[in-house]
Amino acid sequence: MSVSTAAADQSLHTPLPVLGRDVTVPLVTGGEVTYAALDYAASAPALQRVWDDVAAYAPYYGSVHRGAGYLSQLSTDLFENARRTVAEFLGCRGDDQVVFTRSTTDSLNLLAAALPAGCEVFVFETEHHASLLPWRGARVTCLDAPRSPRQAVRTLERALAGRAPHGPALVCVTGASNVTGELWPVRELAAAAHAHGARIVLDAAQLAPHHPVSVTELDVDWVAFSGHKLYAPFGSGVLAGRVDWLREAEPYLAGGGASRKVTRRADGGVDVEWHDGAARHEAGSPNVIGAHAVASACKALTEAGFDTLVAREEHLIRRVREGLADVPQVRFLSLFGDDAPRVGVLSFVVDGWNSSHFAAALSAEYGIGVRDGLFCAHPLLRTLLGSDPQAQGECGAPEAAPGETSLNAVRVSFGAGTPDAHVDRFVTACRELVRDGARWSYRTENGRCVPDTSATPASA
Repeated sequence: MSVSTAAADQSLHTPLPVLGRDVTVPLVTGGEVTYAALDYAASAPALQRVWDDVAAYAPYYGSVHRGAGYLSQLSTDLFENARRTVAEFLGCRGDDQVVFTRSTTDSLNLLAAALPAGCEVFVFETEHHASLLPWRGARVTCLDAPRSPRQAVRTLERALAGRAPHGPALVCVTGASNVTGELWPVRELAAAAHAHGARIVLDAAQLAPHHPVSVTELDVDWVAFSGHKLYAPFGSGVLAGRVDWLREAEPYLAGGGASRKVTRRADGGVDVEWHDGAARHEAGSPNVIGAHAVASACKALTEAGFDTLVAREEHLIRRVREGLADVPQVRFLSLFGDDAPRVGVLSFVVDGWNSSHFAAALSAEYGIGVRDGLFCAHPLLRTLLGSDPQAQGECGAPEAAPGETSLNAVRVSFGAGTPDAHVDRFVTACRELVRDGARWSYRTENGRCVPDTSATPASA
């Protein structure tokens, strides 16, 4: 084996250092085990690099855009440098704007509040609720789930061709599904949108932590993502893209920072002149630590190299699929087919199991954290599970006892900080649970399946 080949092979087995990698958790069956965090699609653990950068800055924390003192000036520079780092990470155009928000949900609600009057919105039923629900003030067309990337483009083209020829329109689309992990044809969808006079916003919450995202190369008008999925804590998000709709809209929040000039009127009211730039939609004291953390994560992922990160993730996906290939009770969910390119997100159901029960057993008996439920993507899960649109189901675990059927699934997700050993433990645990059943008794409590600590082990 050559030196270069050995180095490349080693990179597939070397995760980036993250917080919590040595945390141990108790097992209901006795003893403790190192926690296997396999719920990256909900919140990824913070990179050690990010935490170190935040800790180094913390003693110098000060108000942003507010003071003449040294710490205030330092914090302001840090905040604005974070904006530039994010713009570079996203491959923004020269005249694009980066607005810091609380999350992807917050970013898309901000954009929804900035839609021009009469704007039509087109969104697939496959979207996460963060990008499916914010458009309450607009006329919304919800498109059926496509079964291939090509069908997605054709479906959008037909819908846009049927709209009124004039007036603003916006397409909202995910870059990678938070349920199936499948990559969507963003560049082709953007071309279709622009050909019909519409704009497009990319929900990159699940894409940006796993693949490079370039606003310029994808030719999208806006991109939104969350820091907590990008290995950065502290509840920060980003909306980046074109300025005009945001500049012409009323501020998302009214208050200090968004206002350039406020004067009293003779009638007792006030007149306000709002800022034109990003500050227009960043009222209040900004989350400078959150913005710094996001920028640190952007730098860390760029330096690690997305080619390496993608190759490692594909390696882990294969490890899961091959490890469960001969377990017919496990059925993975997919729109575009099992071979479709995807990020490290896989959802599945297990014949004979309530998904909440299965996820609870993975946690309580093996120390593995996954997600169960409908993943805040109810229409998509109902389509994938072939259920009635009115079937009961909730974003968390549904009200169903172990052994009962329910409308939910299990999701395993991983990324740059996932060791091979955690994926292998997950595969082993799935095989053992399918073969032998749970070793403990479980009950439903407040809508969740939990170990029944008053009962004897199920295997006793």
